[in-house]
Amino acid sequence: MSGFDLAPLERRVLGCLLEKQLSTPDVYPLSLNALVNACNQSSNRDPVLAVTEAEVQAAVEALIGCGLAETWPGRVLKVAHTAKPTWNLSVQEAALLAELLLRGPQTPGELRTNTRRMYAFPDLAELEGCLGSLLEAEPPLVLRLARAPGAREARVTHLLGGPVEPSGAPDPAPVRSARQDPRVDQLEADLSALREEFEHLRQAFEAFKAQF
Repeated sequence: MSGFDLAPLERRVLGCLLEKQLSTPDVYPLSLNALVNACNQSSNRDPVLAVTEAEVQAAVEALIGCGLAETWPGRVLKVAHTAKPTWNLSVQEAALLAELLLRGPQTPGELRTNTRRMYAFPDLAELEGCLGSLLEAEPPLVLRLARAPGAREARVTHLLGGPVEPSGAPDPAPVRSARQDPRVDQLEADLSALREEFEHLRQAFEAFKAQF
């Protein structure tokens, strides 16, 4: 096991920090306000949350206590993760871990689609190689779940929320891994990219306002 048993909001905060470093590096590290907005973002999140600044601040302090986050002083206090140096993550591995933290267990195919805003895997072979590194880390950071009856692929989950049974826990929402029409995946990916671009512009505007 990873040795970490992070609470759900702590996992969301860590996932957001990993994600924003890769998808919007010009506004990273994040101000507390930007981090709250990232946690409550409606796109690329499952479940969608509505958390307060005080709750996010408490989660940040817990991550600092675990050695997974730090604050950068300045006119506006910024928050950064320390997961990449802690676990020696590559960009590809950080993208996969962020996606698992933000949306829960997914198949390799889903991960390839959903990580595009952070890193575009050219093929599943590279993605599987990176998953292998996370699976074989000491301690391991992800786990491949047993394939569910009727499912085409086994899903992968992170190990930052305590022990996980290889059979996997029931999902809070229906699993959509059996979709047949690739056009649906492409439309969702395009919509996700548009939402990410809008969020990027909004955060850049927030950062600009904070200078005055």
